[in-house]
Amino acid sequence: MEPDGKEVVLITGCSAGGIGHALARAFAAEKCQVVATSRSKVSMGDLEQDPRFFLQELDVLSHDSVQRVVSTVVEKYGHIDVLVNNAGVQCVGPLAEIPLSALQRTFDTNVYGPMRLVQAVVPHMASRRKGKIVNVGSIAALAPGPWAGVYTASKAALHALTDTLRLELRHFGIDVINVAPGAIWSNIGNAVRANYSQMPEWKLYKPFEAAIRARAHFSQGPKSTPSEEFAKKTVAAVLKKNPPAWFSSGHLSTAMAVMYHLPLFIRDFIIKIAIKG
Repeated sequence: MEPDGKEVVLITGCSAGGIGHALARAFAAEKCQVVATSRSKVSMGDLEQDPRFFLQELDVLSHDSVQRVVSTVVEKYGHIDVLVNNAGVQCVGPLAEIPLSALQRTFDTNVYGPMRLVQAVVPHMASRRKGKIVNVGSIAALAPGPWAGVYTASKAALHALTDTLRLELRHFGIDVINVAPGAIWSNIGNAVRANYSQMPEWKLYKPFEAAIRARAHFSQGPKSTPSEEFAKKTVAAVLKKNPPAWFSSGHLSTAMAVMYHLPLFIRDFIIKIAIKG
């Protein structure tokens, strides 16, 4: 049953306090029917009684969970107009010592997770020759620095997949948008610190402990862009009839984009100075 002609938007990673939660509210404010998902409905409890939201528990690491939710949404509403792959995890630590299990989990969540959703949703969108897929990457992937190599590599992989999907899915009337947030105020800092507490004690990099810990909440500074502001701008871009292939917004997004185009030796020099500062 179609929700009165409203666009149906499926968003992953909608726990309260995060970017996904802000995106869900911003899409709802634009009269969309929002399917808000996270691993636990409890984390989205404040949306429970609002008819603009349909809450579903979804684990992006599980093929069965993804298939179940997509089938449920299509059965309930008849269509999915927009998929927003927002769920992701941070991972902080030196590449030479970080446990490979942490690296694998990061890629499973940030890369394979979105692809599970894409492969589940595309056949449905292709049959209607209509749809939008939004992959939330990171501006940090444009100029990777120390201590977050696993995270930036996973987001760089997602950017590359998104660029290919945009070309491959154009034939089916599906728009693909790469969203690269800058430093956005959210609960990711708390999640990163929780993940970091499970890391082993560094050996070679013990002297850098303070700097590595600081990277865990780098994006959560006093100048970080509020998630609501970021979400409103992102939703406005996504809902355009002809959405942009690339959309970036938030604190440091312009600076990082400039860094991307600098010669490597200059970029390395700037990052070295910034870290010492």
